[in-house]
Amino acid sequence: MSEPKIAIRAATADNAAACAAIYAPYVTDTVITFELSPPTPDEMARRISRASDAYAWLVAIDADRVVGYAYAGPYKERAAYRWSCEVSVYLEIGRRRTGAGRALYAALFARLAERGYRMAVAGMALPNPASEGLHTALGFEPIGVYRRIGWKFDAWHDVAWMQRPLTDAQAAPSEPR
Repeated sequence: MSEPKIAIRAATADNAAACAAIYAPYVTDTVITFELSPPTPDEMARRISRASDAYAWLVAIDADRVVGYAYAGPYKERAAYRWSCEVSVYLEIGRRRTGAGRALYAALFARLAERGYRMAVAGMALPNPASEGLHTALGFEPIGVYRRIGWKFDAWHDVAWMQRPLTDAQAAPSEPR
């Protein structure tokens, strides 16, 4: 029997509660995110709106249910960085290695490239072999590690950074849309 097909589409405010539910265990039970309190559905709706305006926020749907999401936001606020963005992907616990993360990122990268972005940057708290493996498989290259940068669960944690071009273009860029 084949795996069910995952549909990828733009997130809406109606997906905020599902995204908040997916994210909550990462906040409360892991160091994968350095947030200490899970965002409410209202806060998640605000995040979806902000990301969708200038970048993108996508959801993965399986059997009419949100099972993951990926989004992009600004890498840094300085003007020269405006063609770069920071990306993240989150899946329901137990959904790793199902192709959903890869599908979300592929669609996200295409959307970002269409909007004029040139570089995706991702940070991941260490150790995180699943995230490191996904990012490496999708063409991200390591660019460095911030040592003991985040404090959570009574310990310091490192964050590895990786980057991936969204396009091969070398010419002067037009403004991102």
